[in-house]
Amino acid sequence: MTNAAVAGAVTIGDLVINRLGFGAMRLTGPGIIGPPPNMAAAIQTLQTARELGVTFIDTSNAYGPVVSELLVQKVLHPYNGITIATKGGYTRPGPNKWAHDARPEALRAAAQASCKILGVERIDLWQLHRVDPNVPMDEQFGAIAAMQKEGLIRHAGLSEVSIAVIERAQQHFQVASVQNGYHLIERKNEPVLEYCEQHGIPFIGYFPLATGALAAPDSILIHIAKELGITPAQTAIAWYLRRSPHMVVIPGTQNPAHLRENIGAASVTLSDAHFSKIARIGQKAALLRAPK
Repeated sequence: MTNAAVAGAVTIGDLVINRLGFGAMRLTGPGIIGPPPNMAAAIQTLQTARELGVTFIDTSNAYGPVVSELLVQKVLHPYNGITIATKGGYTRPGPNKWAHDARPEALRAAAQASCKILGVERIDLWQLHRVDPNVPMDEQFGAIAAMQKEGLIRHAGLSEVSIAVIERAQQHFQVASVQNGYHLIERKNEPVLEYCEQHGIPFIGYFPLATGALAAPDSILIHIAKELGITPAQTAIAWYLRRSPHMVVIPGTQNPAHLRENIGAASVTLSDAHFSKIARIGQKAALLRAPK
């Protein structure tokens, strides 16, 4: 069975993680609220992640809320070589609803709560889930720098940000990672990825399977997947890993079989021709769904 280490590794600060990780948002109920509908499967999924060499788990205090962090702690603690990344500054007031709260006191409270829930004294990678438009940016970044200086967080990252915001944050702390949405059909963050490549910042792409669309039975990748003898999900993930050595891919699921399938993509080597063909398929799909 393929091990996630086959996909290679990146360095976040002084931490080395396998580039094929796991996004834990889906270990919750509908609308990212409450417990998962099948708790046993969710637990088995996390156990399988460890067995398959996943060394990077991405979660947030807003997932559930708290449900995802609790499950990660229950199943994986003590982490023994697994880096747990979490986020704060975004809250989950109801099903499919998000709200900003990146006031300095709120960020500190979120990080302290995550430490307690995850069972750690310091969070290895804490990420600002979203920049709060209602709070001066420098206040948010200053609060993160203070938490890092005090030892509450080890490394600090950003989520869903522009190049300008990254550079603004760098005035306060070293940005250890950037987590933005990125997949075959939606590549608006290509300039941010290129910036991260140029500056040696790991780029963590979320929704790599387009919220499941690229892994579906009618996926736009179905024909090339058959040609390669793999699944559409593996095709998308393999392309993603080939796209840049700075990329970290975190497909999420609460199905251990799907997780095994995703990790299997680590052993897929795409030719230049297949890499380009998959990219063209994604670009064509993006044009078809663009507003007229």
